[in-house]
Amino acid sequence: MEFIRPFPAFRARSGERGFTMALLLAMAVVMVILTAKAVPLARTVVQRDQEAELVFRGEAIANALRIYRAKTGAYPTDLNDLMKAKPHILRRVYKDPMTREGDWDYLYQVQPGAAGDTTGLPIVGVRSKSMKDSIRVYQNKTLIHDWIFSADANILGMPGGDTGGKGSGGDTPAPGKGGAPGGDAPKDKN
Repeated sequence: MEFIRPFPAFRARSGERGFTMALLLAMAVVMVILTAKAVPLARTVVQRDQEAELVFRGEAIANALRIYRAKTGAYPTDLNDLMKAKPHILRRVYKDPMTREGDWDYLYQVQPGAAGDTTGLPIVGVRSKSMKDSIRVYQNKTLIHDWIFSADANILGMPGGDTGGKGSGGDTPAPGKGGAPGGDAPKDKN
């Protein structure tokens, strides 16, 4: 039995051997380089989308907290209380898009006690638990955890809230700095 080659005219010449393999190898190297450049770009696009979603959700929650307070006269002690109001103030209780767990860091109207128990404290805002640097600047902040979504502008101890007379327009001293509980009262020079 005789073996017949299907394409005898396409025999490789002695100088062309390995050319196809080298071409395939070069193409594979170029594809790896392009993929390596595309991965950080894809991460940036994903983070930018997550940040936009964070701003939407945070502002929606802050607005819902304002409406809840206008209706009931008090802030809720749990975000699920926003869903109990009729008609619903919020479509659903949104999760934090920047963290895997989706849990928010709550901002309270008053400071928790020494034990740190926050049960029953009125929630006036939320912020992300993510400690990532942001791509965009929001509220002049570039750390995502510093982005505050609040229904009340005067949150004691929070950036943007009452910062001891700076930013709030008042001359209220910071706690422990004279005139505040636990601090020394300023002495009269007269």
